[in-house]
Amino acid sequence: MQPAIRLPAKLHRRVCLVLTEDAVLAEELLARKKLAVDVLGRLTDRALLVRPGRVEAVLEELRKMGHTPSVIGKSV
Repeated sequence: MQPAIRLPAKLHRRVCLVLTEDAVLAEELLARKKLAVDVLGRLTDRALLVRPGRVEAVLEELRKMGHTPSVIGKSV
């Protein structure tokens, strides 16, 4: 039996992610300039990290693109 591999990890609270159905859709979103400026980075091929305070702008832009985003765990 091989020893377990330890990977460093950071826990972030109160972050907003955009989770897409597939990697192609994530690429499409990043290609949109108005959305790309509000994305801090790509966590996986389908998960995008949104800048703090830009959630509403991202939701608005997604709706303009014809998407219907689901918001989970939104705090007011």
